[in-house]
Amino acid sequence: QVQLVESGGGLVQAGGSLRLSCAASGSRFSFNVMGWYRQAPGKQRELVASLATGGRPKYADAVKGRFTISRDNAKNTVFLQMNSLKSEDTAVYLCNVEDPWARAYWGQGTQVTVSS
Repeated sequence: QVQLVESGGGLVQAGGSLRLSCAASGSRFSFNVMGWYRQAPGKQRELVASLATGGRPKYADAVKGRFTISRDNAKNTVFLQMNSLKSEDTAVYLCNVEDPWARAYWGQGTQVTVSS
């Protein structure tokens, strides 16, 4: 059974940085797509960034130039480096991975709070 363990969230002042990590286990295969979503109170879940194997990163317009997604395929781990954080980045950040059969798995989420 696939399990995703997220870490790296927390409280940071506006303009600061955080680095999120998500380690996936329970699969003999690499994940085709690994990425991050976020959900703020009262808002819909939205894609923040994703990275397919051998592909280019995709970013939400709101985070382009500030966030960087990367992955370590050997460790089935995906990272999200978040710089120049803004109060509007406050949300629960959820890791999402897709296996070779297009099945999606979600982490439990990690809270990111940016104080202004």
